[in-house]
Amino acid sequence: MDKDKKPEDKPAEQATATPPGGGTSQPASNALASPDSEVIDATGSGPLGEAKAGENGAPVKKQSGFKRLFKRFNLYFLMFIFVIVIGGIYTTITYLNSRKVTPSPTVSSQNLTQSQLKQLANSNATVGNSGETLNVQGSAIFSGNVLAKGNLDVAGTIQSGGPLDVAQLVVSGTSNLATTQINTLQVSSTSVFQGLVTMQNGENVTGTSSFSGNVSINNLTLTNLTMAGNAQLTVPNHIAFTGASPGRTIDFGVLGNGGSASIFGGDTSGTVTINTGNNPTAGCFIDLKFNIPYTQTPNIIVGPINQGAGETQFYATRTTTDFHICTANAAPANSVFAYSYFITN
Repeated sequence: MDKDKKPEDKPAEQATATPPGGGTSQPASNALASPDSEVIDATGSGPLGEAKAGENGAPVKKQSGFKRLFKRFNLYFLMFIFVIVIGGIYTTITYLNSRKVTPSPTVSSQNLTQSQLKQLANSNATVGNSGETLNVQGSAIFSGNVLAKGNLDVAGTIQSGGPLDVAQLVVSGTSNLATTQINTLQVSSTSVFQGLVTMQNGENVTGTSSFSGNVSINNLTLTNLTMAGNAQLTVPNHIAFTGASPGRTIDFGVLGNGGSASIFGGDTSGTVTINTGNNPTAGCFIDLKFNIPYTQTPNIIVGPINQGAGETQFYATRTTTDFHICTANAAPANSVFAYSYFITN
């Protein structure tokens, strides 16, 4: 029976293989059963031409060199290197631009014909809008009128070759004016005039005026003159008291038949001339009424001018509205004499 068995019917584990050329027989190896068995790769990939099989028996794909290099470096380190490179490029470009010399601008001129000038004169041109600023680096000459609808701010000096017509002028700082003509000047604070001040049409001062130096006045009209303290009034020349002559009432009974009287002067000083007639009597020759009554009874000084006035026993009476010149005895008949008077309040 054993002779009838075929070689393929022998157990697999007893199978032997004879190597070529003779030698000791070795059990045949099962490549699928041994995990350490090797498979020959016809392409020769892998170290020494060998490649290990995966779980399902498929060969593992070979990784590229870029991926193996990428795994060797950290992602944040690569980003840091990238930022350094970009910063270096920006710094280099900025430095090179700063080394460049800015070319000077050239302004070309253009000649305009007469017809073009007429066309510009009859048209309006608008430059920019309200949110933009027009900068003119050079000088500008305007042959016609210039209208500024908004505020005009000038950072430098204003030089006007002709008249400057300004409706309202507000100056917050110091102003130096050579020759200035002003219709109405109102100064709300203190004013200092270092030079000579000339008032051609008079001066009207409603408040108090103080003069520390000498004041020279050709004609001075005062309502009230008050001298304060130990003031002294010095008049090197004459004092004249002018004004309308006071009203008068003559008593012809005292003067005598054919007598008359006249007055020359004002409320402050004057002269009364008496012409007696026949049979004068004692009494008051004349009653003088002041043009402006005094606030209180005034002081009256009466003096004789000639001998006839001195021979009379004259006297005066006074009130705030008038005064009288009288004699205690009858004046000489048919005589001319005069009295002077001076009145103070």
